[in-house]
Amino acid sequence: MAEHAGSQAQTPITGVPPLYSDTPLAVIHTPKFETGNTDPFTIEASHMALSHNSFIRGFNSIYQQAPRIQPADSTDFVGYCLAWHDCVAEHHRYEETEFFTAIDKAVGEKGVMDGAVEQHAAFHDGLKRFKSYLLEKGSDFSHIELIAIMDSFSEPLYSHLKAEPPQILALSRFSTPERPIDIVAIAQEAGKKSVTLSFVFNVLPVFLLNMDTVDFEDGMWHNVFPPVNAPVKWIMTRAAPLWQRRQWRFVSCTPDGKVKHLAV
Repeated sequence: MAEHAGSQAQTPITGVPPLYSDTPLAVIHTPKFETGNTDPFTIEASHMALSHNSFIRGFNSIYQQAPRIQPADSTDFVGYCLAWHDCVAEHHRYEETEFFTAIDKAVGEKGVMDGAVEQHAAFHDGLKRFKSYLLEKGSDFSHIELIAIMDSFSEPLYSHLKAEPPQILALSRFSTPERPIDIVAIAQEAGKKSVTLSFVFNVLPVFLLNMDTVDFEDGMWHNVFPPVNAPVKWIMTRAAPLWQRRQWRFVSCTPDGKVKHLAV
Protein backbone atom coordinates (compact mmCIF):
# COMPACT_ATOMS: atom_id res chain seq x y z
CA MET A 1 0.00 0.00 0.00
CA ALA A 2 2.85 2.42 0.84
CA GLU A 3 5.21 3.34 -1.96
CA HIS A 4 8.95 3.12 -1.38
CA ALA A 5 10.33 6.26 0.22
CA GLY A 6 13.41 6.38 -1.97
CA SER A 7 11.31 7.70 -4.85
CA GLN A 8 10.66 10.89 -2.87
CA ALA A 9 14.21 11.54 -1.65
CA GLN A 10 15.02 14.43 -3.99
CA THR A 11 13.66 17.96 -3.75
CA PRO A 12 12.37 19.16 -7.17
CA ILE A 13 14.83 20.98 -9.41
CA THR A 14 13.01 24.27 -8.79
CA GLY A 15 14.12 24.09 -5.15
CA VAL A 16 10.52 24.44 -4.00
CA PRO A 17 9.30 21.53 -1.83
CA PRO A 18 6.41 19.62 -3.38
CA LEU A 19 2.77 20.22 -2.64
CA TYR A 20 1.42 17.75 -0.09
CA SER A 21 -0.43 14.81 -1.67
CA ASP A 22 -2.62 12.06 -0.21
CA THR A 23 -0.03 9.30 -0.52
CA PRO A 24 0.72 6.62 0.47
CA LEU A 25 -2.61 6.60 2.37
CA ALA A 26 -5.75 7.97 0.73
CA VAL A 27 -8.13 10.13 2.72
CA ILE A 28 -11.64 8.79 3.34
CA HIS A 29 -14.98 10.37 2.48
CA THR A 30 -17.49 11.32 5.12
CA PRO A 31 -20.90 9.61 5.34
CA LYS A 32 -22.59 13.00 5.01
CA PHE A 33 -20.83 13.67 1.70
CA GLU A 34 -21.65 10.20 0.41
CA THR A 35 -25.31 10.08 1.47
CA GLY A 36 -26.45 13.66 2.03
CA ASN A 37 -27.96 12.58 5.36
CA THR A 38 -27.80 14.97 8.31
CA ASP A 39 -28.97 12.83 11.24
CA PRO A 40 -26.77 12.85 14.38
CA PHE A 41 -25.17 9.48 13.66
CA THR A 42 -24.19 10.55 10.14
CA ILE A 43 -22.76 13.80 11.53
CA GLU A 44 -20.74 12.11 14.28
CA ALA A 45 -19.48 9.42 11.89
CA SER A 46 -18.45 12.24 9.53
CA HIS A 47 -16.65 14.05 12.35
CA MET A 48 -14.81 10.80 13.03
CA ALA A 49 -13.83 10.50 9.37
CA LEU A 50 -12.54 14.09 9.34
CA SER A 51 -10.45 13.40 12.44
CA HIS A 52 -9.07 10.25 10.88
CA ASN A 53 -8.17 12.16 7.72
CA SER A 54 -6.07 14.48 9.87
CA PHE A 55 -4.19 11.44 11.18
CA ILE A 56 -3.79 10.19 7.60
CA ARG A 57 -2.38 13.50 6.36
CA GLY A 58 -0.04 13.58 9.34
CA PHE A 59 1.17 10.08 8.50
CA ASN A 60 1.63 11.02 4.84
CA SER A 61 3.45 14.27 5.66
CA ILE A 62 5.97 12.33 7.74
CA TYR A 63 6.34 9.64 5.11
CA GLN A 64 6.87 12.14 2.28
CA GLN A 65 9.30 14.47 4.06
CA ALA A 66 11.44 11.99 6.01
CA PRO A 67 13.76 11.19 3.06
CA ARG A 68 14.52 14.89 2.52
CA ILE A 69 15.18 15.96 6.11
CA GLN A 70 18.55 17.65 6.57
CA PRO A 71 20.54 17.61 9.85
CA ALA A 72 19.49 21.16 10.70
CA ASP A 73 15.82 20.14 10.55
CA SER A 74 16.00 16.71 12.13
CA THR A 75 15.32 17.66 15.78
CA ASP A 76 12.22 19.66 14.83
CA PHE A 77 11.04 16.87 12.54
CA VAL A 78 11.41 14.28 15.31
CA GLY A 79 9.31 16.52 17.54
CA TYR A 80 6.66 16.68 14.82
CA CYS A 81 6.66 12.89 14.44
CA LEU A 82 6.30 12.38 18.19
CA ALA A 83 3.43 14.87 18.32
CA TRP A 84 1.66 12.92 15.57
CA HIS A 85 2.16 9.71 17.56
CA ASP A 86 0.80 11.33 20.71
CA CYS A 87 -2.21 12.68 18.84
CA VAL A 88 -3.19 9.25 17.53
CA ALA A 89 -2.45 7.54 20.85
CA GLU A 90 -4.46 10.10 22.83
CA HIS A 91 -7.39 9.81 20.45
CA HIS A 92 -7.55 6.07 21.00
CA ARG A 93 -7.07 6.44 24.75
CA TYR A 94 -9.98 8.88 24.85
CA GLU A 95 -12.13 6.50 22.84
CA GLU A 96 -11.45 3.48 25.00
CA THR A 97 -11.67 5.21 28.39
CA GLU A 98 -14.33 7.87 27.75
CA PHE A 99 -16.24 7.67 24.45
CA PHE A 100 -16.83 3.94 24.19
CA THR A 101 -17.80 3.58 27.85
CA ALA A 102 -20.28 6.45 27.41
CA ILE A 103 -21.71 4.65 24.37
CA ASP A 104 -22.13 1.46 26.41
CA LYS A 105 -24.02 3.40 29.06
CA ALA A 106 -26.27 5.09 26.49
CA VAL A 107 -27.23 1.87 24.70
CA GLY A 108 -27.46 -0.26 27.83
CA GLU A 109 -24.95 -2.85 26.64
CA LYS A 110 -21.28 -3.50 27.33
CA GLY A 111 -18.64 -3.89 24.68
CA VAL A 112 -20.57 -2.34 21.79
CA MET A 113 -17.34 -0.93 20.35
CA ASP A 114 -15.10 -3.88 21.18
CA GLY A 115 -14.39 -4.35 17.49
CA ALA A 116 -12.74 -0.93 17.35
CA VAL A 117 -10.71 -1.71 20.48
CA GLU A 118 -9.42 -4.88 18.81
CA GLN A 119 -8.46 -2.81 15.76
CA HIS A 120 -6.50 -0.44 18.00
CA ALA A 121 -4.56 -3.40 19.38
CA ALA A 122 -3.61 -4.52 15.86
CA PHE A 123 -1.35 -1.50 15.29
CA HIS A 124 -0.51 -0.59 18.89
CA ASP A 125 2.86 -2.35 18.83
CA GLY A 126 3.80 -0.61 15.58
CA LEU A 127 2.97 2.80 17.01
CA LYS A 128 5.01 1.94 20.09
CA ARG A 129 8.01 0.97 17.92
CA PHE A 130 7.63 4.25 16.02
CA LYS A 131 7.86 6.30 19.21
CA SER A 132 10.57 4.19 20.81
CA TYR A 133 12.74 4.38 17.70
CA LEU A 134 12.50 8.18 17.54
CA LEU A 135 13.20 8.58 21.25
CA GLU A 136 16.23 6.31 20.96
CA LYS A 137 17.71 7.74 17.76
CA GLY A 138 16.58 11.34 18.04
CA SER A 139 18.09 13.52 15.33
CA ASP A 140 20.24 10.59 14.17
CA PHE A 141 17.24 8.64 12.87
CA SER A 142 17.43 6.89 9.51
CA HIS A 143 14.56 7.73 7.18
CA ILE A 144 14.81 4.23 5.73
CA GLU A 145 14.38 2.65 9.15
CA LEU A 146 11.62 5.08 10.15
CA ILE A 147 9.59 4.44 7.00
CA ALA A 148 10.07 0.68 7.38
CA ILE A 149 8.48 0.96 10.83
CA MET A 150 5.63 3.02 9.39
CA ASP A 151 5.08 0.46 6.65
CA SER A 152 4.87 -2.27 9.29
CA PHE A 153 1.71 -0.84 10.86
CA SER A 154 0.20 1.27 8.06
CA GLU A 155 -2.20 -1.44 6.87
CA PRO A 156 -3.93 -2.19 10.22
CA LEU A 157 -3.93 1.53 11.05
CA TYR A 158 -5.55 2.46 7.75
CA SER A 159 -8.04 -0.40 7.94
CA HIS A 160 -9.16 0.89 11.33
CA LEU A 161 -9.39 4.51 10.22
CA LYS A 162 -11.68 3.46 7.37
CA ALA A 163 -13.78 1.05 9.45
CA GLU A 164 -14.62 3.12 12.51
CA PRO A 165 -16.90 5.80 10.98
CA PRO A 166 -19.30 3.11 9.65
CA GLN A 167 -19.25 1.54 13.12
CA ILE A 168 -20.37 4.86 14.60
CA LEU A 169 -23.06 5.16 11.94
CA ALA A 170 -24.35 1.67 12.79
CA LEU A 171 -25.03 2.74 16.39
CA SER A 172 -28.25 4.32 15.13
CA ARG A 173 -29.84 0.89 15.54
CA PHE A 174 -29.86 1.44 19.30
CA SER A 175 -31.62 4.82 19.18
CA THR A 176 -35.40 4.71 19.49
CA PRO A 177 -38.12 7.35 20.02
CA GLU A 178 -38.49 6.00 23.55
CA ARG A 179 -34.75 6.02 24.19
CA PRO A 180 -33.05 8.49 21.83
CA ILE A 181 -29.26 8.62 21.80
CA ASP A 182 -27.54 11.95 21.17
CA ILE A 183 -24.30 10.55 19.83
CA VAL A 184 -22.90 14.01 18.95
CA ALA A 185 -23.36 15.26 22.51
CA ILE A 186 -21.85 12.05 23.91
CA ALA A 187 -18.74 12.51 21.77
CA GLN A 188 -18.38 16.20 22.63
CA GLU A 189 -18.70 15.59 26.35
CA ALA A 190 -16.18 12.74 26.26
CA GLY A 191 -13.78 14.80 24.15
CA LYS A 192 -13.68 17.65 26.66
CA LYS A 193 -12.05 15.33 29.18
CA SER A 194 -9.01 14.78 26.97
CA VAL A 195 -8.14 18.45 26.38
CA THR A 196 -5.40 19.76 28.66
CA LEU A 197 -3.11 22.78 28.38
CA SER A 198 -0.22 20.52 27.44
CA PHE A 199 -2.33 18.88 24.74
CA VAL A 200 -3.30 22.26 23.26
CA PHE A 201 0.31 23.44 22.91
CA ASN A 202 2.15 20.18 22.22
CA VAL A 203 -0.28 17.99 20.28
CA LEU A 204 -3.38 19.80 19.00
CA PRO A 205 -1.58 21.69 16.19
CA VAL A 206 -0.61 18.44 14.47
CA PHE A 207 -4.31 17.60 14.38
CA LEU A 208 -5.75 20.93 13.28
CA LEU A 209 -2.99 21.83 10.80
CA ASN A 210 -3.37 18.55 8.92
CA MET A 211 -7.02 19.29 8.18
CA ASP A 212 -8.03 20.24 4.63
CA THR A 213 -11.41 21.96 4.84
CA VAL A 214 -11.12 24.35 1.88
CA ASP A 215 -11.05 21.80 -0.95
CA PHE A 216 -11.93 18.45 0.62
CA GLU A 217 -15.48 17.39 -0.31
CA ASP A 218 -16.07 20.69 -2.09
CA GLY A 219 -15.38 22.67 1.07
CA MET A 220 -18.53 21.49 2.85
CA TRP A 221 -16.66 21.30 6.19
CA HIS A 222 -14.90 24.68 5.98
CA ASN A 223 -15.68 26.71 9.10
CA VAL A 224 -17.91 23.83 10.19
CA PHE A 225 -15.42 21.34 11.64
CA PRO A 226 -14.10 21.43 14.24
CA PRO A 227 -17.31 22.89 15.71
CA VAL A 228 -15.81 25.91 17.50
CA ASN A 229 -16.39 29.63 17.09
CA ALA A 230 -14.02 31.85 15.11
CA PRO A 231 -12.06 33.32 18.07
CA VAL A 232 -11.42 29.87 19.55
CA LYS A 233 -10.38 28.50 16.16
CA TRP A 234 -7.96 31.42 15.71
CA ILE A 235 -6.37 30.65 19.07
CA MET A 236 -6.09 26.94 18.28
CA THR A 237 -4.74 27.26 14.72
CA ARG A 238 -2.67 30.46 14.90
CA ALA A 239 -1.79 31.38 18.49
CA ALA A 240 -1.16 27.98 20.12
CA PRO A 241 1.15 26.75 17.30
CA LEU A 242 3.52 29.65 17.96
CA TRP A 243 4.77 27.71 21.00
CA GLN A 244 6.47 25.03 18.90
CA ARG A 245 6.31 26.71 15.53
CA ARG A 246 9.46 25.15 14.11
CA GLN A 247 8.08 21.65 14.38
CA TRP A 248 4.63 22.57 13.05
CA ARG A 249 6.15 23.73 9.73
CA PHE A 250 6.04 20.08 8.61
CA VAL A 251 2.22 19.99 8.57
CA SER A 252 0.28 19.51 5.33
CA CYS A 253 -2.23 22.37 5.61
CA THR A 254 -2.41 26.07 6.40
CA PRO A 255 -4.27 27.47 9.43
CA ASP A 256 -7.06 28.33 6.98
CA GLY A 257 -7.43 24.65 6.05
CA LYS A 258 -5.83 24.53 2.62
CA VAL A 259 -3.25 21.99 1.46
CA LYS A 260 0.18 23.61 1.19
CA HIS A 261 3.69 22.95 -0.03
CA LEU A 262 5.60 20.81 2.43
CA ALA A 263 8.45 22.26 4.48
CA VAL A 264 11.05 20.13 2.73
